Amino acid sequence: MSKYFKFFEFAYLAFAAFFIFEAVRIWDTERNRAYIFLFFVLIAVFMFFFKRRFRQKYKDRNEE
Repeated sequence: MSKYFKFFEFAYLAFAAFFIFEAVRIWDTERNRAYIFLFFVLIAVFMFFFKRRFRQKYKDRNEE
């Protein structure tokens, strides 16, 4: 089960990388939309760390 959780953690980082790419790509033409993509980057990075911490707590609790 831990493998799946770890996979989804890194999926959030992949989404963050995609959103950064899109924000940089459209920065000159659609600035408001680029800001939305940057907001999604923040959310994705937050979710990565949140899920990572949650998985670690789950793992520690099951080891006891």
